[in-house]
Amino acid sequence: MDLKGKHKNELARLLKSFSYAANGLMHAIYKEHNLRIHLVLSVIVISLGFYFNISRMEWSVIIILIGGMLSLELMNTAVERVVDLVTKEYHPLAKMAKDISAAAVLLFAIASIIIGIIIFSGYLDIL
Repeated sequence: MDLKGKHKNELARLLKSFSYAANGLMHAIYKEHNLRIHLVLSVIVISLGFYFNISRMEWSVIIILIGGMLSLELMNTAVERVVDLVTKEYHPLAKMAKDISAAAVLLFAIASIIIGIIIFSGYLDIL
């Protein structure tokens, strides 16, 4: 195989991997209520960012927080699916895995809310 053909195959594999990721995201959006809540809140936060004309640094923080929140929610969903695949019966370790994964989402959500309050309070003169 020549170099051009090799790059073509690599590009095809890369595009296929993006396709798998897009399918996973769409599935999660349609099936996961909590992910949809995070997406709605993200739209609200982004709208507030435009409304208050927040700084580039504040946008950077907001984008990291939104990306992290959505990523953690997707990972939580993946953990739940894998646990459900392994066992349909109640098992304390399966419950613990799901609970710990959900706790990671909760902690990041709390930190994101606190940071959001810090950022937006300067525009609302509440803190």
